[in-house]
Amino acid sequence: MSSKHINILEVKNLTKYFSVNKGLFSNQNSVVKAVDDVSFSIAKGETLGLVGESGCGKTTAGRTVLRLHEPTKGQIIFDGTDITKVRMKPYRKKMQMIFQDPYASLNPRMTVGDIIGEPMDIHKLAKGKERKDRIYHLLELVGLNKEHANRYPHEFSGGQRQRVGIARALAVQPEFIVCDEPISALDVSIQAQIVNMLEDLQNSLGLTYLFIAHDLSMVKHISNRVGVMYLGKLVELAKSDELYDKPAHPYTQALLSAIPIADPKASKEKKRIILEGDVPSPIDPPSGCRFRTRCPYATKICAEIEPEFKEISPSHMCACHLYNK
Repeated sequence: MSSKHINILEVKNLTKYFSVNKGLFSNQNSVVKAVDDVSFSIAKGETLGLVGESGCGKTTAGRTVLRLHEPTKGQIIFDGTDITKVRMKPYRKKMQMIFQDPYASLNPRMTVGDIIGEPMDIHKLAKGKERKDRIYHLLELVGLNKEHANRYPHEFSGGQRQRVGIARALAVQPEFIVCDEPISALDVSIQAQIVNMLEDLQNSLGLTYLFIAHDLSMVKHISNRVGVMYLGKLVELAKSDELYDKPAHPYTQALLSAIPIADPKASKEKKRIILEGDVPSPIDPPSGCRFRTRCPYATKICAEIEPEFKEISPSHMCACHLYNK
């Protein structure tokens, strides 16, 4: 479809630093480089997966794109407008978020109907019978029924609560949704149901997703392209099939080697790449390439010069000195 070529979102050199105090007896502040000079784009109707270990900055990137965190530097261009310079309320209708924790993200004192209706009230989208009808329609859209509107979040399972969270995100008829690990807190049996529902909603409502996760097998299922983050940096970005079939960055190769395989025989034959050491601190990241302290291919240049994030084959970006020759 032609809209595939129109970018709904362009993120340019996005940076988010957090200031932290060094300790009780110190007046000095340090800086956590949570997201450091990250650039990517998402086309209308596309799903971009963003993966990496815990603490790599993927959730912070998603929240900063929606300006739930104010960016330290960079541009966030949504539908042709740099939204780092504007009042966000009009854009809250167009850009929404599904949160990771379905337990913490719903107000326990509100009924499900009021939770879903609240965004409509804030943006003055519907009231009275129209509001009630829209709440019932949204509940049905996410696989619940209208009787659920008068219940409270504690009366639901984790999967049902996440469905309520999705209905709330859809209440303002957004174009773009950041899905922040929306399945990581759910049972494995429920995860596939939620992912399939998100795909169905995308097709029927024309939605665009930034899908943040650490489960690479699920990301492959839902994403058109996948970006891999390490310690605040985007290290690889490619079409989903190409990234899984021909991973270029040593970190991506290690992540993919850790995906479990259901077949015991194939699992035994599969070579697992074990990364040495722990993830360095984002307060004091390594010089040059941030992955070099754990990389089996690291050389002298990796410590001296940061690798350029560049195209190594059509639509396949990578930041590694192995490809900078």
